[in-house]
Amino acid sequence: MHRPKPIRGIKKLVTRRPVIEEAVHETTSGGVVWRRDVKTGEIELLLIQDAKNRWTIPKGHVEPGEEPKATAEREIREETGLQNMKVMSWLGKVNFRYRRNHTLVLMTMHIYLVQALGDTQKLSGEDWLSDMRWLPAAEAIDKVAYEDIGKLILIGLKRIREAK
Repeated sequence: MHRPKPIRGIKKLVTRRPVIEEAVHETTSGGVVWRRDVKTGEIELLLIQDAKNRWTIPKGHVEPGEEPKATAEREIREETGLQNMKVMSWLGKVNFRYRRNHTLVLMTMHIYLVQALGDTQKLSGEDWLSDMRWLPAAEAIDKVAYEDIGKLILIGLKRIREAK
C-alpha cells in the first residue's frame, strides 16, 4: 500500500486520503428484536456488540434475489441463534455512507420490528460478536451506537404499546 504524501506548506503532518475510485450501493436488513420479561412484563431488546465493541441490532447484507424482510429473519437466526420469531412490521430505513479503501459505499439499511417467541434464553452468537444481551428497552436505547437505529427503536416501542 502506498503512503499518502503530506500536504505542502503545513507544519503538522497532514495526509490526503486515497482518491475514491468508485461508489457502490449496498443493502442490509435487520431487526429490533424484543420480548417481555416473564417476571416483570418489562420490554427487553436483544442487542449485539460487534468486533469494534459497538452495540447494535442484528443485521446483515441482503443476498441477490432476497427480500429485506427475509434477510432480517435470516440474519437474526445466524447472528443470535434465535429461531422462533414474528416479524411485526417494517420500522423504516436508514441511509448512510462510508469509505472502504478507494470505494464510497452508499448503504441502505431496512429495519423491522421482530417479536422473539419460544425459548428466548437459548442464544448462540457468531464468533465475531463481542457480546449479546437482552436489555431493558431504556438501557438498550442508551447503549445502541447509532442514533438513527435508536430513533427507529423508539418507533418500535410505540408500536408495541399500541398493539396491546
